[in-house]
Amino acid sequence: MRIFIDTASIDEIKEAHALGILDGVTTNPSLMAKEGITGKDNIIDHYKRICEIVDGDVSAEVISTDFEGMVREGEELAKIHDNIIVKVPMTVDGVKAIHHLYENDIPTNCTLVFSAAQAILAAKAGAYLVSPFIGRIDDTNWEGMDLIDQIAEVYAIQDFETEILAASIRSSKHIVQCAQAGADVVTCPLSTIKGLFKHPLTDIGLEKFLADYRKGNS
Repeated sequence: MRIFIDTASIDEIKEAHALGILDGVTTNPSLMAKEGITGKDNIIDHYKRICEIVDGDVSAEVISTDFEGMVREGEELAKIHDNIIVKVPMTVDGVKAIHHLYENDIPTNCTLVFSAAQAILAAKAGAYLVSPFIGRIDDTNWEGMDLIDQIAEVYAIQDFETEILAASIRSSKHIVQCAQAGADVVTCPLSTIKGLFKHPLTDIGLEKFLADYRKGNS
């Protein structure tokens, strides 16, 4: 399973990359705005900077809601770098755009997916990635992880090539559960990735080793 960081922060991307376990990046307009990145030219330059750091998929989201606009933006984004994956929302026009881009050899990430039915449409249209939002489903008092299980089962039965990118990850436990459920990718904040390192017994064991060393060398 690949691990992506969900951010537009160059510093966070560099820190995650330095860990040696980062496979890609996902972004969206909200994350760009959070970093103060606005305006088409600035956003394109920012994507270029990200692609220079990470040798892996970098999802860049369209902001148009109509077919023509999504296709136009998608084609522009794809020209930025070979690693760019065009992020398109799960709508009627979005699915049309995904299929058009697929036929023109532009890989897409179908985002805002909340059901297996939507995931089937994305795969049929030719999406390279499909992004079910786990945390947001949990927020509605449903079990988001069940959706990963369901999509993984359907994709395996139907032999779809589309990969499952679990998004809206809220905890390190989510990452482990996604790996168990068959997700191909998870994307999450830096804090959640770093949470994978933590276990109280590791801290206790390390302190014991160091204490014993100090006793033997005092």
